[in-house]
Amino acid sequence: MALLGACLALIVLSFGIRFWRRSLRNVITKKLTASWPSVSFWLGAVGVALVICRVESIQFLAMRALWGAWLLVIILYVAFQFVSFRRRHYIVMEKTQVLDERDKYLPRKK
Repeated sequence: MALLGACLALIVLSFGIRFWRRSLRNVITKKLTASWPSVSFWLGAVGVALVICRVESIQFLAMRALWGAWLLVIILYVAFQFVSFRRRHYIVMEKTQVLDERDKYLPRKK
């Protein structure tokens, strides 16, 4: 029941992420989070299918190895997104000119 609830929460979360992305103003964040709704939906759908196959005792699809592969895919995706955010997420800062009173006394180019 807990796995079914977690998988259904992933499906509901995918719609929440989709609405959250619409309100983003940062273009880079919007681009980096583009795959989140679809990935969470499909991971939730596959998880629900695996839970149903486990309950109905469908032997080939109820294997624990498929749950291990499902969990490995989640871990690899989260790790890839973390590395991607660390490398590609940045904020453009405005340059500010500092007016220094000492500039008028320093030597200039001729």
